[in-house]
Amino acid sequence: MGVPGRGYRYVGPSHLKGLVRPGGEGASIRAAADFALWVSARSATELAEPFTFVVDPEGVLRLAPRRSEHVVCAGGGTVLSAGEMSFREESGRWVVDEVSNLSTGYCPDVGSWPAVAAALGRAGLPHPGGFTHGVVFRRCVSCQQVNIVREDDFVCVFCDESLPFGWNVDQRVPGRGTVQCN
Repeated sequence: MGVPGRGYRYVGPSHLKGLVRPGGEGASIRAAADFALWVSARSATELAEPFTFVVDPEGVLRLAPRRSEHVVCAGGGTVLSAGEMSFREESGRWVVDEVSNLSTGYCPDVGSWPAVAAALGRAGLPHPGGFTHGVVFRRCVSCQQVNIVREDDFVCVFCDESLPFGWNVDQRVPGRGTVQCN
């Protein structure tokens, strides 16, 4: 049974989707015991940088090394959110230190946070209560390029046209299919 929330399709480069292999998904973290087992197998070097994460359609947190592609972590499917996440030990327990929705393969909206919070709650992981670095993705209606909006400047960096205020990345372009994030 899925959880409520918008599903985000992969909109990144098609050659990266070709890297998806059965069984190559990120580690499923359904409960605190899953996270404890997973984190115990990580080296100090690995833990020093963020991990790639997705929340799958069932609301399960999946974790993979940072340089992993989100689409591979998700097994090629849709996600409820995606980004990067780091952890730290605090008073003898693990907590989420930082979390973002930075995924140029899925370009999830900052409104995907509730799916992340629910997955972290099921995993018993205290978290900051929101994205520590929220990324705003918008597709330009004129040139169809995907932009990262900075400092609330909703202007396309490619053609200087105004960008919509509502999330619109996963749109099919007539005759072109889905345009990829850049």
